[in-house]
Amino acid sequence: MTSTETRPTPNDSSSDALPDRRRWFALAIVMTAAFMDLVDVTIVNIALPSIQRADGASLSQIQWITAGYALAFAAGLITGGRLGDIHGRKRVFLIGIGGFTVASALCGFAANPEMLVAARVLQGAMAALMVPQVLSIVHATFPAHERGKVFGLFGAVVGLGAVSGPLLGALLTEWNLFGLEWRPIFLINLPVGLAGLILGSRFITESKAPRALKLDLVGVALVTLGLLMLVYPLTRGRELGWPLWGHASMAGAVVVFGALVAYERRKTVRDGSPLIELSLFKVKSFAAGIAVQTVFGIALGVFFLVWTLYMQIGLGWGPLKAGLTGIPFSIAVSMAAGLSVQKLVPRFGRKVLQAGALIMAAGVLLYLWEADHYGLAIAPWHMALPLVVMGVGMGLIVAPLTDAVLSGVPREHSGSASGLINTVQQMGNALGLGLVSVVFFGVIDEHLSLEETGPAYVNAFQHALGWVAAVMGVIFLLMSALPKRPAQHVEGAEAAGATEGTAERLDRDDASADKADKADKAAEPELVP
Repeated sequence: MTSTETRPTPNDSSSDALPDRRRWFALAIVMTAAFMDLVDVTIVNIALPSIQRADGASLSQIQWITAGYALAFAAGLITGGRLGDIHGRKRVFLIGIGGFTVASALCGFAANPEMLVAARVLQGAMAALMVPQVLSIVHATFPAHERGKVFGLFGAVVGLGAVSGPLLGALLTEWNLFGLEWRPIFLINLPVGLAGLILGSRFITESKAPRALKLDLVGVALVTLGLLMLVYPLTRGRELGWPLWGHASMAGAVVVFGALVAYERRKTVRDGSPLIELSLFKVKSFAAGIAVQTVFGIALGVFFLVWTLYMQIGLGWGPLKAGLTGIPFSIAVSMAAGLSVQKLVPRFGRKVLQAGALIMAAGVLLYLWEADHYGLAIAPWHMALPLVVMGVGMGLIVAPLTDAVLSGVPREHSGSASGLINTVQQMGNALGLGLVSVVFFGVIDEHLSLEETGPAYVNAFQHALGWVAAVMGVIFLLMSALPKRPAQHVEGAEAAGATEGTAERLDRDDASADKADKADKAAEPELVP
């Protein structure tokens, strides 16, 4: 979950004077939007096999249904946050939720796979406008002494979204409401989105930054172009026989990213508002943390897509059975994340994150062994243990990782740093989805009989899990460059009682904002996962 948050200043319009009832109505609305985005990310995976069977989508189209959303979301995150700071968070939030609702309708009524992919890209772009405003609106609406309670609710929403997304997707697909098959997974957003649009226009109070950073649309364009040149050949390469233009495109992506670096340097000198603050990469912990976030996103992008295809196509399970199988994983992630932030990281520091990488790798290897040992006879209860182990490992990483990465970053660059963290994680996810064609589909014959499909998908799943385990080993090594006590940031005393990693950093930013206000400095946008 990502959001852009601008530290409040005396000039920043706030709704502290609002009656409590209206304030909490506004909170319910933005939290519902956040929940809708969280669920939408997880709800689609469980329905992908049904989409492939019902509409004849190709394997690359299946990948782009998820990768297109992630790519558009990543490319627009920082820009979406800055648009809210410049033009008003309420206004941009309403545009985002309205556009997300329209895009959901287009997904639900898509006439073919190509239209569905295009609608998913639009949905991701609208999420990039909507999601960054959530914590910004919270910060502008609630005084500091109330935010602890608010972030507690926010953590509960995140946990609920993680658990309910796959299950809701499974139920909606299994029930085949009105004969619509998989389409209700998107259409369910329509009443929620319309209610959020109507109620948001009434109860959310407008706020904006007094002096926001300028937009770097050229930077966004270069990032998007570079990723497309890299991800598109990966997803289509196997299907097209790995043509020469695909290799040229991937090589050209390196040139585009080089041009991005050169442009960002010039823009930093010209107006001080680049998309990427390149000086941050001089901080060892930040550079390593960006690498961790990117590689971690790749691992998650690979695993969750191949896991769904393995269960439903390889093992022949229905959506409901596959969705229920994932519940132990989601619960383990939520519980381990809370324990990590509250108890373990303050005491053991970086070792907790490294232990999380090793535990998650152990869970992957255990899953790999079970998939090989039981083959097509594997049952959900067999999977419970490796999924719980993986969930515990992931929970130990995801909650404190952002604070660990930001620990060595100068305070004045914390906004652009956290924005970049969230962006590269989403980009890593899109790249991982593209790599599925190599590590999973790349070991499956193009023409399989019905009897051959199951064993082929089981074998491909094992191959992909081997790659995921190797990636977790790389993450463990990269984490050695993180600070030994990432959660005990020298400027983080205010966060000692926070129960969420997000709440910790936002509380620290309150103290930072107070000092900035006294010096009459402008607030700068900040992305917070």
